Amino acid sequence: MTYIYGIGRSTASRILAEAEIDENMKVQEWSDENVRVISGIIQAQFRVEGELRSEVQLNIKRLMDIASYRGLRHRKGLPVNGQRTKTNARTRKGKRKTVANKKKVTK
Repeated sequence: MTYIYGIGRSTASRILAEAEIDENMKVQEWSDENVRVISGIIQAQFRVEGELRSEVQLNIKRLMDIASYRGLRHRKGLPVNGQRTKTNARTRKGKRKTVANKKKVTK
């Protein structure tokens, strides 16, 4: 169930407990009734997949529009949550851009 965007391990455990399905039971062993119950719980109580993705994007866009600190970090493509950027942060910043040193003046 954690393959669904928006459902992690704890949420999956809560859904299975509510549906009264053993957590150790494999997905192949689920009956059609079990699948229907789980699907109903997910649709009734959680935002998942496309709806959740669009909500997250709207939240980020709102931060950028009001020009908050987090919004500016999103706009610049830098880490948002206070991580150091002098060394790490390569995933967020992208490939290194080498800046050349000043050449020494020869006499």
